[in-house]
Amino acid sequence: MTETQPISLPQLSVVVPVRNEVGNVGPLLADIEAACQTLGAFEVIYVNDGSTDGTAAALHELGATRPWLRVIRHEQSCGQSAAVRTGVRHARAPVVVTLDGDGQNDPAFIPAMVQALHKAGSQVGLVQGQRVGRKDTGFKKWQSRIANGVRCRILKDGTRDTGCGLKCFRREAYLALPYFDALHRFMPALMVREGYQVTHVDVRDRPRLTGVSNYGFFDRLWVGILDLAGVWWLIRRRKRVPQIVPETL
Repeated sequence: MTETQPISLPQLSVVVPVRNEVGNVGPLLADIEAACQTLGAFEVIYVNDGSTDGTAAALHELGATRPWLRVIRHEQSCGQSAAVRTGVRHARAPVVVTLDGDGQNDPAFIPAMVQALHKAGSQVGLVQGQRVGRKDTGFKKWQSRIANGVRCRILKDGTRDTGCGLKCFRREAYLALPYFDALHRFMPALMVREGYQVTHVDVRDRPRLTGVSNYGFFDRLWVGILDLAGVWWLIRRRKRVPQIVPETL
């Protein structure tokens, strides 16, 4: 009888939400693979959020030669926050990195973010990337500056750029957060609400390789104002994070 070998679980899960990015999945996946080579066992989870182009076929072809690639498909597009949540719920590793599927987030920063999380200790739940040298249009950068400034003043989350898709966090900490659409843009404030600390890493922004933006509209202040009010309410309603004290027998 052949002895069954134990299955080694990944220590890192990279979650990539994607919609209609057929031209970007291949180059971005190659960059992710190169960045994760020194990090031990890892998996990459692409969440195909209702793509109507050739994204599904491209991912199927890439997965044929990459056993660490997993693909989950939404029948219809449910939005970036929903896609991220699907990926995290299916992740098998205790540490998760997310990044946008358009290639603008540079995977080369993944090792530094993972190292920062491990070095910080269990009190840090999130390492938030903060973009430098953004490649967006001037109008979009202006919108983002206003939205980030208002959000930071109201929520006092100490984060310059919550819209950056590059995030590294503890899976259990993320799953404890209240879920709603646009959650990914308020993670620093909600992590603090749950009693975790947040640290930051500056990351380089890259130009989109092909296609047009499918996500990202929630950094417009007039779209996200209700979400901002809701997060402020959630923070105000959380009085104290319970501290568990071991019982002495």
